[in-house]
Amino acid sequence: MKLNIGISEKHLKNTSSILSTVLANEMTLYVKTRKAHWNVAGESFMELHKLFQDHYQQLEESIDEVAERIGKLGHKTIGTMAEFSKLTMIKEHPGKYSSSKEILKELLKDHETIIVELRTDITNCSDKNNDAGTADYLTGLMEQHETIAWVLRRYLN
Repeated sequence: MKLNIGISEKHLKNTSSILSTVLANEMTLYVKTRKAHWNVAGESFMELHKLFQDHYQQLEESIDEVAERIGKLGHKTIGTMAEFSKLTMIKEHPGKYSSSKEILKELLKDHETIIVELRTDITNCSDKNNDAGTADYLTGLMEQHETIAWVLRRYLN
């Protein structure tokens, strides 16, 4: 059934495309954060192990919310690693196992990359696609990433 929510099909498609990239970024960062959780070592092992667990659990919730938002807009949600890999801006480093400090730096960089991209996405959803709901959702998501980035930054100071 065709949606009748005050947003044109073209704009719904544009927003769904934006959300697919957001989903790919969230999923890739989730995988990287799980890897960090599994492989962290050193003096602050347990503290960082628990911190990364908290972060990947937050990401897991966000992933589901983004996927459902795409469905609410009447579009199909991508769901394979190949699709995520094509859209993500987050870089993976297979076979690399970094120190705790390097893991923190890399995850901070990833969260900051997502924050910058979300700022653009929010403007595009609101101003170009007439989708205040998605813009509002993405603002909350951006704030979650800002909080996580702040916490990671505190470990590096």
